[in-house]
Amino acid sequence: MTKALWTTLAAALALSGCEGSDPGLNQTGAQPDLPAIRETLVPPMNIATPAGWNGEAPTVPDGFTVTAFASDLSIPRQMLILPNGDVLVSEGRGGHAPALRPKDIIAGVIKKRGNSSGSGGNRITLLRDADNNGQPEVRTVLIDDLDAPYGLAYVDGFLYVANQGALMRFPYEEGQTEITAPGEEVAKLPSAINHHWTKSLAASADGSKLYVGIGSNSNVGERGMNVEEERAVVWEIDRATGARRTIARGIRNPTALAIEPTSRALWAVVNERDELGPQLVPDYLTQVQDGAFYGWPYSYWGKNLDPRVEPQRPDLVETAIAPDYALGSHVAALGLSFATDGGFGGTFGQGAFIGEHGSWNRQDLSGYKVAFVPFQDGRPAGEPVDFATGFLTGDGQARGRPVGVAFDAQKRVLLVADDLSNTVWRIAQGEPAQASLRPAR
Repeated sequence: MTKALWTTLAAALALSGCEGSDPGLNQTGAQPDLPAIRETLVPPMNIATPAGWNGEAPTVPDGFTVTAFASDLSIPRQMLILPNGDVLVSEGRGGHAPALRPKDIIAGVIKKRGNSSGSGGNRITLLRDADNNGQPEVRTVLIDDLDAPYGLAYVDGFLYVANQGALMRFPYEEGQTEITAPGEEVAKLPSAINHHWTKSLAASADGSKLYVGIGSNSNVGERGMNVEEERAVVWEIDRATGARRTIARGIRNPTALAIEPTSRALWAVVNERDELGPQLVPDYLTQVQDGAFYGWPYSYWGKNLDPRVEPQRPDLVETAIAPDYALGSHVAALGLSFATDGGFGGTFGQGAFIGEHGSWNRQDLSGYKVAFVPFQDGRPAGEPVDFATGFLTGDGQARGRPVGVAFDAQKRVLLVADDLSNTVWRIAQGEPAQASLRPAR
C-alpha cells in the first residue's frame, strides 16, 4: 500500500470515529426505530480484529453445552443436514468486484483485518457423527474443485450446490462419502462483478422448486443500474427443467433462505445498505412474498427514500413493502435455520436461529452472535434472544464470526459455522432451556 493511501486511510478512520450510535433506539422487531439519515464524507468503520479462541468456546444459555464439532476448515459458510444425519459444510471465498471509489479501497482494508487469513476450500466437506457424541468419526471431502460454493440443498437423490456462477446438481446415494461424478449445471447464476458473490439456496417444501438468493452488485446502485440486472432478487427455479422466474426484487442481499415449518413459506435473512449512518438500515428477516418489491436501491424499510439514488423511481417506491422483522443495523445476518419438531422446547421450541457475522461499518460493534427469533403460527412473535455469544472479547476483538446455522431435529443440536476460526460449533441441550434470558438488542 502506498504512503498516500495509508495517509488517506488514517484520515478516514479519524473521521469515521466521530460518528456515534444512539443506544436508546430499538432496531429489532416489526417496527424498528429508524433515525434520520446521517451521511458523512467517510462512513464510520470499525471491525473486530481476530483474537482466536485460545481454548475457550462460545457462551450458550444455561442447560446447553457447546463444543468444537470440526476445526481446521477452509472458510466454512453454509451447512446442510442430510436425511441420514451426515453434515455437509460448504467452504469457499468468492467475488471479484473491483474497487470503484476511494472508500471502497478503505472499506476493503478494514474488512480484510477481520477476515480469516486462509483461502477458501472450494469444496463440500462431509462430517458423520453417527453416535451423536459430538466427535465425527468420518470426515471427508464429498465434492472438490468447486467455484466458491455457498448454498446447499438435497432433494430426491440429488445434492444441489450454489456456486457463485451456477446452480449445480450432483447424484447422491445415502451414506456416500465422496462424489466423483461431474456435476450437471441446472442454471447459470449472475456472476459478473459479484460485489455480493454468495448465492443462497433452499428447496421448496414439496421439493419441486429451488430458490436462489442473489445479492446486489453495489451498495446502492453506484456502479450503474445496468449491472444490477437480476441482482438483489430471489429466483424460483423448476428443479426438473431449470426454468426460472424472479419472485422478489429489491431485496439487497438475501444471504440465507429457509422454509418455515408451520406455514411451509420461504423466509430469508437480508443484509441492507451502508453509508446512511451507524443505525441505518436494519438488516432483516422476512417472508419472501411472491411478486414483492423490497425497495432497494430506491427506498428502505418500505417507502423511506434513499436520496443518493439517481434517477429516482417513485413508481417502484410506491409498490415497496416493508420487511417482516428487523434484526439491527449492520449485524450482517448470514445464517438462518428454523427449529423443527419442537426445537429445543421451551424458549427455543419455535422460531429461527440466525447467524450474525458482525458489523464493520459502525464504531460500536453489532452482531457477532447467534440470535433466536421466537415464532408462533408461522410468524415472529416476540423479541430476539441471544443464543450464542462470546464471539467478541471484552476489548472488542473477535474470537469468531458466525455464518451458517443448522438445526438438527433428530439429534437435537444446533451447528454454527464460524468462518474466522474455521470451526463448526455444536450446541446441545443438557438440561431444559431457561426462559429467563436477556433480550438481544
